[in-house]
Amino acid sequence: MIKLVYCIKRKSSLTAQQFHRYWLEEHGPKVKGVAAAIGAVRYVQSHRILPDINAGFRASRGMSEGYDGITEIWFEDEASLTAALGTADGVAAAKMLLDDESHFIDFATSSIFMTQEHEIF
Repeated sequence: MIKLVYCIKRKSSLTAQQFHRYWLEEHGPKVKGVAAAIGAVRYVQSHRILPDINAGFRASRGMSEGYDGITEIWFEDEASLTAALGTADGVAAAKMLLDDESHFIDFATSSIFMTQEHEIF
């Protein structure tokens, strides 16, 4: 299994509430609707909560403001991901998702990368 991790910051024009609502209620169903086309087998959104505790963690480590949330999308393997994204349906689905993300994600301050998990416990 491989996983795409997308650390997301919202567009400055959106409140946290607007961002989280759109991401969960509008974007999430779009991802679910094209899961097969992009070869995804699992999709999770992790929304930031507990601002006071987060501020304490950041202050104790000298860190800057965190992300608004994280998206994780699992794929069976690199071959199945590449195959799915090589189809017309996969290309169209990826373009649709990218276009939709541009409505609520600040791309310049977000980060995206592929990972392989190593379970410790």
